[in-house]
Amino acid sequence: MSLKVIEVVADAGHLDTVLSIGEQHEVLDSWSTPPGEDGRVCVRMLVRPDGRQTVMDALQSALGANERTRVIILPIEAVWPLPKEEEDEEAARRRSVETTREELYSQIESNARLDGTYLLLVMLSTIVAAIGLVQDNVAVVIGAMVIAPLLGPNIALALGTALGDRPLMARALITNLAGMTLALALSYGLGLVWPGHLVQISTELSARTDVGLDSVALALASGAAAVLSLTTGLSSVLVGVMVAVALLPPTAAMGLLLGSGHTTEALGAGLLLAVNVVCVNLSAKVVLLVKGVRPRTWLEKAKARQSMTAYLLFWIVTLAVLIAAIYLRQRVVSP
Repeated sequence: MSLKVIEVVADAGHLDTVLSIGEQHEVLDSWSTPPGEDGRVCVRMLVRPDGRQTVMDALQSALGANERTRVIILPIEAVWPLPKEEEDEEAARRRSVETTREELYSQIESNARLDGTYLLLVMLSTIVAAIGLVQDNVAVVIGAMVIAPLLGPNIALALGTALGDRPLMARALITNLAGMTLALALSYGLGLVWPGHLVQISTELSARTDVGLDSVALALASGAAAVLSLTTGLSSVLVGVMVAVALLPPTAAMGLLLGSGHTTEALGAGLLLAVNVVCVNLSAKVVLLVKGVRPRTWLEKAKARQSMTAYLLFWIVTLAVLIAAIYLRQRVVSP
């Protein structure tokens, strides 16, 4: 059970309100400090995974946008004595989401930032992927997959639509396009510099030009697993997801093949990249929808529903077009 502490720093006049919220939502324990010199108190509440989101929503509704108020979620390494397990079926159902909206936003939003660190990671992972693909070195290619700088912005885009957060959606889209453009341009340049090494296409490069319905299924499952790992707090699963549905190796393969004059093979790599991007976004959005990740207020929920409908429709239609392209390409390659 992933217990956490919700710490509230607020004016002393809000003490009874905060404590009553904890009592109403049956937190495991709560304690407070005397007012400090600035007139604020600190209240800490030990909360079960299934209760964190409701407590956070109640605190935000009650305390509003007071600049002197801070609400912080703190991790716990261990607790003693252990709380008793509840036999409540409703509590067990709610416990399926162990990460609050605010925790998800904090984890995912940072991956949508277009800064020097992100661009440097894209450059380095592109170089690593390109070397691995040209030299047919599986271990090196997997190393580039684990860095996975292009996965974060795509998941951030799905979260932005789930919350109706247009600024986050815009940042994620710009970061994603910038990263893919940089990776494609750099790998294209490497393809121009190393044309002699690409006369015979390696096995690893060839694998990135072959796309079928199994690629669609793999990308859908991996995208869903990525968001599921975040919403349930099992972030270690992300490493496997990064390897399973890597976005950078197909981008690097496409650039290398275009730069070395293998246009037909480059189209296959581009199709695989498009399938991975579409499937990750679509499956991520579906999981967020099923898990009930949505805004707090009614107005924000209405905006999120609009963006969600348009988002799902766009990716479903795009995926249908890509599946048709896969089918036609297979007919052409293998008549």
